[in-house]
Amino acid sequence: MQPIIGVIGSNKADERTYALAEDVGRRIAQSGALLLCGGLGGVMEAACKGAAQAGGLTVGILPGDDPRAANPWVKVPIATSLGLMRNYVIARAADVLIAISGSYGTLNEISAALNLRKPVVALDTWNLPAAGPIDPALFFPVTTSEEAVRRALALIPK
Repeated sequence: MQPIIGVIGSNKADERTYALAEDVGRRIAQSGALLLCGGLGGVMEAACKGAAQAGGLTVGILPGDDPRAANPWVKVPIATSLGLMRNYVIARAADVLIAISGSYGTLNEISAALNLRKPVVALDTWNLPAAGPIDPALFFPVTTSEEAVRRALALIPK
């Protein structure tokens, strides 16, 4: 079965964050994993672009009811009409998540993943250990896209 790596992050991304997410997506595709995300812009678009250009499969779990709202790099758009509740669908469906940058929606997805006991690889995102104790078996801060994907792949149950 193909591993599923969720990429979560803001729907807006500066140039540096966009490039970081694009590299993560490319590395996910090169590993043979499927990229799952929220399907919109910013980090999600960049990760999908990197994965799609590397020949990978990209799936977008969209908050609304129109599959055409997906960014152009999503190969399989899934319109849910769930709004932010789709964050739990992403967290449940992924084997592991990579959080890149992000705002409150990303924090919500991280929280969903941790509540579901799904590991989160944190790349330039929320500093949760500063807020209180975090299970070290679930939250993994990293500093590079290469390290993020390598760690995510290592965390997927075999």
